[in-house]
Amino acid sequence: MASAPESDYDYVIVGSGAGGGTLAARLAEAGMRVVLLEAGGDPHDSGPRMPEDYDVPAFHTFASENESLSWRFFVRHYANSARQKADWKSRPDPATGEDSIFYPRTGALGGCTAHNAMILLAPHDSDWDEIARLTGDPSWRASKMRRYWRRLENCRHRPLWRYLLRWIGLDWTGHGWSGWLFTERATPQKAFDDEVLVKTLIETAWTLLEHAPRWWIALRRILRGEADPNDQRRLRRRADGLCYTPLTTHKGRRFGTRERLRDTAARHPDRLRIELNALAARVIFDDSNRAVGVEYLKGERLYRAHETPGVAPGERREIRAKREVILAGGAFNTPQLLMLSGIGPREVLEKHGVAVRCDLAGVGRNLQDRYEVAVVHRTALPWESLVGAKFDRDDPLYRQWRDHRKGMYISNGAAIAFTRRSAPELLDPDLFCMALLARFEGYYPGYSDEVRKHLDYLTWAVLKAHTINRAGFVTLRSADPRDRPEINFRYFEEGDDAEGEDLAAVVAGIRSVREIAARLQRRGLIGEEELPGEAVQSDEELARHVRDTAWGHHASCTCPIGPPEDGGVLTSDFKVHGTKGLRVVDACVFPRIPGFFIASAIYMIAEKAADVILRDANDAQGELRRNPRS
Repeated sequence: MASAPESDYDYVIVGSGAGGGTLAARLAEAGMRVVLLEAGGDPHDSGPRMPEDYDVPAFHTFASENESLSWRFFVRHYANSARQKADWKSRPDPATGEDSIFYPRTGALGGCTAHNAMILLAPHDSDWDEIARLTGDPSWRASKMRRYWRRLENCRHRPLWRYLLRWIGLDWTGHGWSGWLFTERATPQKAFDDEVLVKTLIETAWTLLEHAPRWWIALRRILRGEADPNDQRRLRRRADGLCYTPLTTHKGRRFGTRERLRDTAARHPDRLRIELNALAARVIFDDSNRAVGVEYLKGERLYRAHETPGVAPGERREIRAKREVILAGGAFNTPQLLMLSGIGPREVLEKHGVAVRCDLAGVGRNLQDRYEVAVVHRTALPWESLVGAKFDRDDPLYRQWRDHRKGMYISNGAAIAFTRRSAPELLDPDLFCMALLARFEGYYPGYSDEVRKHLDYLTWAVLKAHTINRAGFVTLRSADPRDRPEINFRYFEEGDDAEGEDLAAVVAGIRSVREIAARLQRRGLIGEEELPGEAVQSDEELARHVRDTAWGHHASCTCPIGPPEDGGVLTSDFKVHGTKGLRVVDACVFPRIPGFFIASAIYMIAEKAADVILRDANDAQGELRRNPRS
């Protein structure tokens, strides 16, 4: 039986990641009373390897498997059992025993900003312009959305432009300089003392320049700062080529929505309440289909995605919202919560005994992700800059980070990167390739241990953006809010990419990084290719390898903006069709997956949602003053 409901809040927000955390802080700063429900605890609370796994950028792989914050989803890439089993990363799903792929998520304050690789790349203008075209809402145009980038970013990796803006008002970069989200470029001095690493970077850069149509122009643009992937001059030209990876760190330490929320709560304790260990069970509606609150279960480790979930059922509680309920649980949990609340495909709800409140076929459909693969080489010698690295509190590199915020641990492991089009006719670059000073082949239980074991590897991670396939789904496994949903991405031939363009693009990406690797091999910097392996050469062989090894970690689009008849779930202002007082603000909202790394787009839509919600609140207040009896 639920405890008596609390009702002294304007908004109830479920989820504290890039969407929910950003929105909650902004609404509280605007004077609203907000309660934020987070199913996990604070990453800084006691636990093994804490808070180091959270704070230290180089430890992000360990954060994704740390039992204090990790949610271990297991997903299918294919319905076909033989095809799924062909992926060596497949493991038995603890819930079903079926061959599945480990998909790390986070149940902790900050959501997946607590374990991600901290890379912040702005979406392409075409991502926003397409939403504007689809909805007929000009506020989604890229020219309008860029202001949200400037509002949230506090750029710390372009000091000359910061100086020029401050003293003479000049800024051609389009960066934000005073937002809450710090961005830095990790340039540890120790890396420049590593002769093999320096040679690797130089040879990689030179290979990319040689392949540029006009290498001298490409070099000039790099020298003037366009290796910054978020420089608006590069973005407006839809340019590809060499770049670095800006990180959401502050003085070499992870910075995300956890820090944003803690700061806001400290400044406005009367406006923002953070309720941890609160697993949302369902949205509460009144007779007019207006969302008026959330029922949740209070307790630790209640969700069965935890590695060691608790056995207690949790205490049922209710919390009420005077204005709205906003869901921001992410691409898996938001559609699950909507379906548990009676909003979703009728056949799914009836199958699990959930009363149908709103028959919305698009809930949980349209699941999308990147495709990623790895090209792996052993280096001729271990990286000199990583000598002594144990990735724990006892090694000298950690002490250098702890005492001075210097050294290799201020980096997430990405040394250099480039963008490229997989086909010349594409509007925007669709491949992002980065060199990692580690052995990384995708996600499986225990994968992070490979980082600690192998200090003599170079991995090229090939990421395919703007994927065509949108046939994946999230659906209920049961009506128990503690159970994980069923998830299948329906990769490649099981999806709806009839021409196989996604698969061909990933193969093109492998060939691109092989061009660089061949030069590094000739210089004696790396050895033979271990993955896919020298024997895998033809397009057909590479395609088979991609089908059997690809992974993703940017799940999105499961409650998309669009009309219901086309599978849409939300209006252009984030409202759930067929309801009142209910919105979604997280990775679910996109009709198509945007950009290269999705965190930036979620931060931006959260800032936009704050404007929309506050405008509606002001309009409602004005109407109340004009018509007090209404």
